[in-house]
Amino acid sequence: MQQRFSKKIVAMIIFLNTIFTIAVLYIFLRVGNEPTSLIAAWFGFTTIELWALSGITKTKINEYKDNINNTPSI
Repeated sequence: MQQRFSKKIVAMIIFLNTIFTIAVLYIFLRVGNEPTSLIAAWFGFTTIELWALSGITKTKINEYKDNINNTPSI
């Protein structure tokens, strides 16, 4: 169940990054100036979110592997 949720989060972040990029390109076309600090903040935020999700997933996988390896055989 958790794996599906994290895949949805990753897909949502990729989708939002695409929409954000299109919006920034449109604004740049209309105004002629790019919001550099907003771009840096947005992609910094999404990168940290994906990195944190990756760390959580990696920890859960390692815990699962440890539990399997420590289970006594009959």
